[in-house]
Amino acid sequence: MYNVLILDSNMANLILYRHLLKEIKGLKFTCFDKTEDAFEWCHANWPDIILLDNAMPSMDGLTFIAKLKAIFHPHIIPFIMVTTEKDVRQQALELGAYDFISKPVDKSELLVRVRNLLALHESERIISDRAAWLATEVEKATQEIREREKEMILRLSRAAEHRDPETGYHLVRMANYSHLIARELGLCENEQMLILEAAPMHDIGKIAIPDAILLKPGKLNDDEFAVMKEHALNGYTILANSHSSLISMAATMALTHHEKFDGTGYPHGLKGEDIPLHGRIVAVGDVFDALTSPRPYKAAWTIEDAAQFLIAHSGSHFDPNCVTAFFKAWDDVLDIHTRYCDEIIDDFTSIPH
Repeated sequence: MYNVLILDSNMANLILYRHLLKEIKGLKFTCFDKTEDAFEWCHANWPDIILLDNAMPSMDGLTFIAKLKAIFHPHIIPFIMVTTEKDVRQQALELGAYDFISKPVDKSELLVRVRNLLALHESERIISDRAAWLATEVEKATQEIREREKEMILRLSRAAEHRDPETGYHLVRMANYSHLIARELGLCENEQMLILEAAPMHDIGKIAIPDAILLKPGKLNDDEFAVMKEHALNGYTILANSHSSLISMAATMALTHHEKFDGTGYPHGLKGEDIPLHGRIVAVGDVFDALTSPRPYKAAWTIEDAAQFLIAHSGSHFDPNCVTAFFKAWDDVLDIHTRYCDEIIDDFTSIPH
């Protein structure tokens, strides 16, 4: 069913148009002899076709169409203008008129023009529906790719966990801490989610570190620590050059989460904002959780002591803005620390946020 809006100041013409157009099946008519009334009707209804006489009192047809376009842009308004004036036709064309007709109206001409406009309108509808369908299919395909990326992140993170059993719950907590920092820094929701999903990959390079060093229960000597530091470059090498924004972010995190704000970190000694923001964010979440987690070579620090460490090293080890953001979400930090203390986490991609 197509809604046909007809405007003519002469009631007899309105009756005539309806009578002539009844030969076309599937039309529903709405007629007005005042453009103001038609304009008010259009606020709650949308015509598929408009047939209007330009010579309307108070508000002419051209003004009526212009006002509709201003309010309902970018919707297409298919209309046939009833006029014989050349300058009116030119203005109507500029407003998007599909066709013209002159008075007295010829029945055959009117039917042909309306049928043509209906056919054009139907083609546009099909194209629009096709575009909407394609957009939906693209979204589905994109989501499937994203899910596969997240699965890869999960599996690689688990691979690192099997090499370094200390990292199990650490990955979950530090990812959540990083998400909180991103949120408080005002990053967009999409970027916050990418950080949450990519952060567990920050230590993936440890899978290339020898067991004798990675699993050593005591403190590493200088030579061993030099090898351990290679995990940052190793992780970047594993993840670099991906077309995925998620994997690319994980590569950046892997490379830069041990850089320090004062330039004394590794592997490249980057300083201040030369360190990518994602690396600066992960550095805070990673260190805080490492401090508050037990290790074979140390007991877990208290929450208070770890918090004081972040404050004391803000501006040296850590980006001060990231530290401030972390403490703005302090209640959520405590919740994450408690919630994921002993609970087994099987799926990093479904971390609450």
